[in-house]
Amino acid sequence: MKQQSIGVIDSGVGGLTVARELMRQLPKESFIYLGDTRRCPYGPRSEEEVRAFTWQMVNYLLAKNIKMLVVACNTATAYTLAELQDELEIPVVGVIDPGARAAIKFSNNKRIGVIGTEGTIKSKAYPKALMSIDQSIRVNDLACPSFVPMVEEGILSGPEAEGIVARTLQPLKAMNHIDTLILGCTHYPLIKDLVQNEMGDHIQVISSGEETAREASFMLAYHKMLEKSKEPPVYEFYTTGDVEKFRIIANSWFDDPVEIVRLVELEHVQSTAY
Repeated sequence: MKQQSIGVIDSGVGGLTVARELMRQLPKESFIYLGDTRRCPYGPRSEEEVRAFTWQMVNYLLAKNIKMLVVACNTATAYTLAELQDELEIPVVGVIDPGARAAIKFSNNKRIGVIGTEGTIKSKAYPKALMSIDQSIRVNDLACPSFVPMVEEGILSGPEAEGIVARTLQPLKAMNHIDTLILGCTHYPLIKDLVQNEMGDHIQVISSGEETAREASFMLAYHKMLEKSKEPPVYEFYTTGDVEKFRIIANSWFDDPVEIVRLVELEHVQSTAY
């Protein structure tokens, strides 16, 4: 079991922000990353579609004998995490609860903003997670449907990206009482600087990657599954969409170059739960 990889799934390239933090905190672990870029974004899709697509990714990675699953997609976490944790025999970590805990830690006035996909915002997963910890928390959330397509196209800076971010965040900026903002989609850290500049330095912008990696590390240690081999870790990357575009974005995010990205077709993978 200790020689196995950790599986990381996402609707596209956004989960690379979580994968990078996992690799930093767990440098001996091997990882298999699968991004469903061809069917991204998941946010506007129905819960049934998201569940089906998520299970296809999960079953693909289970066939590779992973020892842990990290659901690095907020929409998939919102709709499938409890089900995956119930059905799978391996540890499963999502990104919503770790992000909520981090936001509460940093907020001084208990006024927290959340931006995410339409699916994540509609699910109210973040308000539920935040208020399950502290019922006095007040949450303002905003769907940002233009952000994921922008990131998937590699538009991460420049006038076009700045304009999209400014227009999208205007309703949230009007609620000037928040002091903390959760990036409720793993694509958003790729444009974190744009979001921070638009919201202002007085807002603490939270990405869940660091907390998610910390939780994964704790769970591996608890289950005595931490890798102790002296062999170098192996990183595998798979996408359902444009391989070259995936590689370009990955190389803009990782310190070491991502040389091999493999194309995968998920339509023929069994998608139903056990």
